[in-house]
Amino acid sequence: MYVSFWLPTVVLGAALAIKLPSILKLWRDPLLRAVGGLLIFACAVFVFAAPKTIAWTNRVTGVPNIAAPWVYSLLTALSASWLLLIIAWRNGRSERSAQTRRATRWVVSVYAGVVVALWVLFALADVPVEQIRDLDTYYANTPFMREEILLYLLAHTVACSVTARLVWNWSRTEGLDAWLRWGLRFLGAGYVTNLLFSAAKLTAVGARWTGHDLDWLNTGIAPSAACIAATLVAIGFIVPHAGQYLQERWRIRRRYRSLKPLARLMRGVTGAREPFDLRATPELRLIRRETFIRDALLQLARHLDDDLRARSYDAGVTLGFERGRAQALAAAVTLLDAVESRRRALGDPAPAAGAGAFDAAGAIGAPGAARAARTTGSPRTTGSPRTTGSPRPPAGPANGVPGTGSASGAAGAGPASGAGGAGVRGAGQAPGGGDAAPAGGVSGSGGGVGRGDTTYLLREIRAVSRVLRRPDDIQAVRAHAVAPAESMSTHE
Repeated sequence: MYVSFWLPTVVLGAALAIKLPSILKLWRDPLLRAVGGLLIFACAVFVFAAPKTIAWTNRVTGVPNIAAPWVYSLLTALSASWLLLIIAWRNGRSERSAQTRRATRWVVSVYAGVVVALWVLFALADVPVEQIRDLDTYYANTPFMREEILLYLLAHTVACSVTARLVWNWSRTEGLDAWLRWGLRFLGAGYVTNLLFSAAKLTAVGARWTGHDLDWLNTGIAPSAACIAATLVAIGFIVPHAGQYLQERWRIRRRYRSLKPLARLMRGVTGAREPFDLRATPELRLIRRETFIRDALLQLARHLDDDLRARSYDAGVTLGFERGRAQALAAAVTLLDAVESRRRALGDPAPAAGAGAFDAAGAIGAPGAARAARTTGSPRTTGSPRTTGSPRPPAGPANGVPGTGSASGAAGAGPASGAGGAGVRGAGQAPGGGDAAPAGGVSGSGGGVGRGDTTYLLREIRAVSRVLRRPDDIQAVRAHAVAPAESMSTHE
């Protein structure tokens, strides 16, 4: 079995490319420096250990087998970087910084000494015959070269054993992020496979010492184990970053798509749609859609019927929906009723855009008609004094990022536009100075036009948008909520 040396080089290069921006930006972080050093040395090992590169190095320098101490030195430096990574990972910037510095100096001193010894031993050894693939077994009994081979293998084995044990222990730590845990498992598997590389090399060299021939372990198993190990280590560094990045992108896109029903309904309120730009990031698209929805909801504030929402919530609980879903269904019923009421108030004979997904005579028309019957002759009619401000939504969700639109800018005209600013009624005050319903609650403070509380709608737009996909549930809740009022009007 033989694995190309260029496969781990490509994977390690990808891991380095992913980590490089963070390494350059936070260069003072010892952990990131250790990761950067590890990946650089790992790439260098596989570049210079490739048979073609070994032959090129020997030819350019004119010294037979000089590629051997060079590759051994790179491998020793890689082993040291493993230990430095463990030291930085384990201690970090904690109060044990003095202990960390001592351990770092010890590792650097010992492995630098090994590198110097490798070059001294090579200078003393007599290795005239160039060996590209099987130098370790070919010169296993050669004075000084024998000690050099044994020295670099022992330095590699010690570093790999310590690193593998600690990484496996940390991978079983409670409370780790799932992607980080998988990254540690790949790292642990990579270091264990590295031990197979050392074992194959040592076994083949030991066989030569006893007069046996197990060179196939050195020329076949060891290089393949090294390539697989390096690939696993590179994947271990890639998985946490790539996994978390892709998971966050997927979460943002799911949230964006989940708001589509509510955004479509709100287009009928504003007569427009949220800004769209193909070059915009998913985060920006999400912020724009959420801001657009909140701006449109504020235009419906005067048409929201808190009494209808309270009765719809009770109806939802009666029908067996859990409280959170019942609250969202109640908000959807109230919202659809407000859209229809606003349409009729503006004298628009056509159903609101985006409402076509629901039965206009059922999910929208009936609640609006029932509320119109209840409010006939009431002091809070369409001509009643109302707040004329142009409320602004709270900072968007992903938020802290200013909204890209406003209630007045989204529609240009309509009930929400005006000169004064009433603000969002989240501070406990309704238009006209009355008390608003409790935040997130479903019970109103008397019901009727002009008393709508937008707190829940503004905060839970995703829950409301989800239930808009279930018109049957909305109609069932509406039917139970509106029936008593319609019956009362008939008897009167």
